[in-house]
Amino acid sequence: MHSSIYAVLLFAFLFAGCSASRESTVTVDEQYGHRYDGKSPDGRETHVILQADSGEEYAIHPAVFDTVHVRPQEMDTPQDSAVKVELLIKGSFPDSCTRLHALTQERSGNIVNISLDMRRPRSAICASVVRPYRFYMELEGDYAAGNYTIKLNEAVRTFTIRSLDS
Repeated sequence: MHSSIYAVLLFAFLFAGCSASRESTVTVDEQYGHRYDGKSPDGRETHVILQADSGEEYAIHPAVFDTVHVRPQEMDTPQDSAVKVELLIKGSFPDSCTRLHALTQERSGNIVNISLDMRRPRSAICASVVRPYRFYMELEGDYAAGNYTIKLNEAVRTFTIRSLDS
Protein backbone atom coordinates (compact mmCIF):
# COMPACT_ATOMS: atom_id res chain seq x y z
CA MET A 1 0.00 0.00 0.00
CA HIS A 2 2.81 2.40 0.86
CA SER A 3 4.44 1.78 -2.52
CA SER A 4 1.24 2.74 -4.34
CA ILE A 5 0.98 5.95 -2.30
CA TYR A 6 4.59 6.80 -3.11
CA ALA A 7 4.01 6.02 -6.78
CA VAL A 8 1.02 8.39 -6.90
CA LEU A 9 2.99 11.10 -5.09
CA LEU A 10 5.96 10.64 -7.42
CA PHE A 11 3.68 10.89 -10.45
CA ALA A 12 2.07 14.04 -9.03
CA PHE A 13 5.45 15.64 -8.39
CA LEU A 14 6.70 14.87 -11.87
CA PHE A 15 3.96 17.15 -13.15
CA ALA A 16 3.98 19.65 -10.28
CA GLY A 17 5.41 23.01 -11.07
CA CYS A 18 6.10 26.40 -9.77
CA SER A 19 4.19 29.66 -9.44
CA ALA A 20 5.53 32.82 -7.87
CA SER A 21 2.45 35.04 -7.82
CA ARG A 22 -1.29 34.59 -8.13
CA GLU A 23 -4.18 36.94 -7.76
CA SER A 24 -5.84 37.03 -4.36
CA THR A 25 -9.13 35.89 -5.94
CA VAL A 26 -7.75 32.38 -6.43
CA THR A 27 -9.46 29.96 -4.05
CA VAL A 28 -7.59 27.37 -2.02
CA ASP A 29 -9.30 24.65 -4.10
CA GLU A 30 -7.94 26.24 -7.28
CA GLN A 31 -4.52 26.70 -5.74
CA TYR A 32 -3.95 23.23 -4.24
CA GLY A 33 -6.81 21.03 -5.39
CA HIS A 34 -10.11 20.16 -3.76
CA ARG A 35 -10.57 20.41 0.01
CA TYR A 36 -13.31 18.95 2.15
CA ASP A 37 -15.04 21.00 4.80
CA GLY A 38 -16.70 18.85 7.43
CA LYS A 39 -16.72 15.11 6.77
CA SER A 40 -15.09 13.75 3.61
CA PRO A 41 -16.12 10.59 1.73
CA ASP A 42 -13.39 8.64 3.57
CA GLY A 43 -15.10 9.48 6.89
CA ARG A 44 -12.49 11.96 8.11
CA GLU A 45 -13.64 15.20 9.72
CA THR A 46 -11.69 18.32 8.71
CA HIS A 47 -10.17 19.97 11.78
CA VAL A 48 -8.53 23.31 12.49
CA ILE A 49 -6.56 24.35 15.54
CA LEU A 50 -8.77 26.25 17.98
CA GLN A 51 -7.64 28.06 21.09
CA ALA A 52 -7.79 25.96 24.25
CA ASP A 53 -10.06 26.89 27.17
CA SER A 54 -7.82 28.84 29.55
CA GLY A 55 -9.63 27.44 32.60
CA GLU A 56 -8.90 23.82 31.65
CA GLU A 57 -5.75 21.78 32.28
CA TYR A 58 -4.60 19.68 29.30
CA ALA A 59 -2.34 16.77 28.55
CA ILE A 60 -0.38 17.68 25.41
CA HIS A 61 0.99 14.97 23.10
CA PRO A 62 2.37 14.78 19.56
CA ALA A 63 -0.51 14.34 17.11
CA VAL A 64 -1.05 10.84 15.77
CA PHE A 65 -1.23 10.68 11.97
CA ASP A 66 -1.35 8.01 9.27
CA THR A 67 -0.46 9.82 6.08
CA VAL A 68 0.91 13.11 4.82
CA HIS A 69 0.06 14.29 1.31
CA VAL A 70 2.20 17.06 -0.18
CA ARG A 71 0.14 19.36 -2.38
CA PRO A 72 2.18 21.88 -4.41
CA GLN A 73 0.44 25.01 -5.67
CA GLU A 74 -0.83 24.76 -9.24
CA MET A 75 1.55 26.39 -11.70
CA ASP A 76 0.64 29.09 -14.19
CA THR A 77 3.56 29.14 -16.64
CA PRO A 78 6.88 27.35 -17.18
CA GLN A 79 8.72 30.52 -16.11
CA ASP A 80 7.36 30.39 -12.57
CA SER A 81 10.22 29.86 -10.15
CA ALA A 82 8.63 28.82 -6.84
CA VAL A 83 5.40 27.56 -5.36
CA LYS A 84 3.59 27.43 -2.07
CA VAL A 85 3.12 23.95 -0.64
CA GLU A 86 0.25 22.61 1.44
CA LEU A 87 0.23 19.44 3.51
CA LEU A 88 -2.85 17.30 3.99
CA ILE A 89 -2.31 15.37 7.20
CA LYS A 90 -4.63 12.44 7.94
CA GLY A 91 -4.79 10.78 11.33
CA SER A 92 -7.09 9.70 14.15
CA PHE A 93 -7.88 11.00 17.59
CA PRO A 94 -7.99 8.25 20.25
CA ASP A 95 -11.14 9.47 22.02
CA SER A 96 -14.06 11.90 21.92
CA CYS A 97 -12.22 14.70 23.79
CA THR A 98 -8.89 15.01 21.97
CA ARG A 99 -8.37 17.98 19.64
CA LEU A 100 -5.51 19.50 17.66
CA HIS A 101 -3.61 21.88 19.90
CA ALA A 102 -0.63 23.62 18.30
CA LEU A 103 1.53 23.71 15.20
CA THR A 104 5.07 24.97 14.76
CA GLN A 105 7.28 24.83 11.70
CA GLU A 106 10.86 25.81 11.09
CA ARG A 107 12.65 25.70 7.76
CA SER A 108 16.38 25.41 7.24
CA GLY A 109 17.19 25.26 3.53
CA ASN A 110 15.46 22.19 2.09
CA ILE A 111 14.51 20.71 5.48
CA VAL A 112 11.25 21.61 7.23
CA ASN A 113 10.74 20.60 10.88
CA ILE A 114 7.09 20.53 11.92
CA SER A 115 5.57 19.83 15.31
CA LEU A 116 1.83 19.12 15.44
CA ASP A 117 0.38 18.55 18.92
CA MET A 118 -2.98 17.41 20.23
CA ARG A 119 -4.57 18.07 23.61
CA ARG A 120 -6.93 16.21 25.93
CA PRO A 121 -8.53 17.74 29.03
CA ARG A 122 -6.96 16.12 32.11
CA SER A 123 -10.19 16.02 34.11
CA ALA A 124 -12.48 14.85 31.28
CA ILE A 125 -14.10 11.45 31.03
CA CYS A 126 -14.02 10.67 27.32
CA ALA A 127 -15.58 7.95 25.22
CA SER A 128 -12.94 5.61 23.75
CA VAL A 129 -13.80 6.09 20.12
CA VAL A 130 -11.39 6.51 17.22
CA ARG A 131 -12.14 9.76 15.36
CA PRO A 132 -10.44 10.05 11.96
CA TYR A 133 -9.39 13.58 11.05
CA ARG A 134 -7.82 15.56 8.22
CA PHE A 135 -5.82 18.75 8.70
CA TYR A 136 -4.61 21.15 6.02
CA MET A 137 -1.54 23.28 6.62
CA GLU A 138 0.40 25.56 4.29
CA LEU A 139 4.16 25.42 4.61
CA GLU A 140 5.75 28.81 5.18
CA GLY A 141 7.73 30.29 2.30
CA ASP A 142 8.09 29.37 -1.35
CA TYR A 143 9.55 26.16 -2.76
CA ALA A 144 11.65 26.28 -5.92
CA ALA A 145 12.35 23.20 -8.03
CA GLY A 146 14.32 20.73 -5.91
CA ASN A 147 14.20 17.97 -3.31
CA TYR A 148 12.86 18.64 0.19
CA THR A 149 12.55 16.80 3.48
CA ILE A 150 9.72 17.23 5.97
CA LYS A 151 10.18 16.03 9.53
CA LEU A 152 6.69 15.89 11.09
CA ASN A 153 6.74 14.81 14.74
CA GLU A 154 9.98 12.91 14.03
CA ALA A 155 8.54 11.06 10.98
CA VAL A 156 10.50 11.88 7.82
CA ARG A 157 8.90 12.43 4.40
CA THR A 158 10.55 13.65 1.21
CA PHE A 159 9.10 15.43 -1.79
CA THR A 160 10.28 16.98 -5.03
CA ILE A 161 9.13 20.13 -6.78
CA ARG A 162 9.75 20.03 -10.52
CA SER A 163 9.43 22.90 -12.96
CA LEU A 164 7.63 22.52 -16.28
CA ASP A 165 11.00 22.89 -18.00
CA SER A 166 12.40 19.70 -16.43
